[in-house]
Amino acid sequence: MSDAPGTQLRVGRLTKAHGLKGAIKIELYTDDPDRRFVPGAVFTLQVPDTSPWHGKSLTLRELRWYNGHAVGFFEGIDDRTAAEGLAKAILWVEASGEETPEDDAWYDHQLVGLAVVRDGERIGEVSHVEHLPAQDLLIVKARGREVMVPFVSAIVPEVDLAAGTLTVTPPPGLFEELPEAEAEPESDVGASEVGASDDAQQAEASESTAAGRGDDTGDHAGA
Repeated sequence: MSDAPGTQLRVGRLTKAHGLKGAIKIELYTDDPDRRFVPGAVFTLQVPDTSPWHGKSLTLRELRWYNGHAVGFFEGIDDRTAAEGLAKAILWVEASGEETPEDDAWYDHQLVGLAVVRDGERIGEVSHVEHLPAQDLLIVKARGREVMVPFVSAIVPEVDLAAGTLTVTPPPGLFEELPEAEAEPESDVGASEVGASDDAQQAEASESTAAGRGDDTGDHAGA
């Protein structure tokens, strides 16, 4: 987060209230919750500008586990209404200078400036990272425009900080416009041919009626 001092690490997202006493379920973005979520840990909140929690932080009282899901209890959040007001908030912590990033986790400043490579060819550069509740997005400058690339392994299989590259395998149309579908060829049947066909059908219907075969309820020729 650019407005927070120092280097920030995204470690979780508050999903929804749990029970009536202010507990909140947490989607973890860390492989080491026992180190990140200890009593007294302080988290910077990423919330919309219109939220009353904008610019504030949370202090953890306790982390518990219910049916394999992490649930947090925070200071000042004592009822379900207060907990519901924090749904979708993203939790950040201040990174210490000596700690090593977790596997498959990178700081924003490490990603910005990386060359974006597809099929061995450089196609752009990472300009910044957007952290959304659902997923992270890499904003890539490519051919004079910005492309939003979901930061998921299926699309970004490799990040090589040493080489300064980020490899992408994007779906068709993410970095280029897809060709428009070719228009279907117009029918070769002319208006005169359609008219001739209609005339033939009408003549056949008239002959059928005259012969007593125009009603599907039976043969009336002998009536």
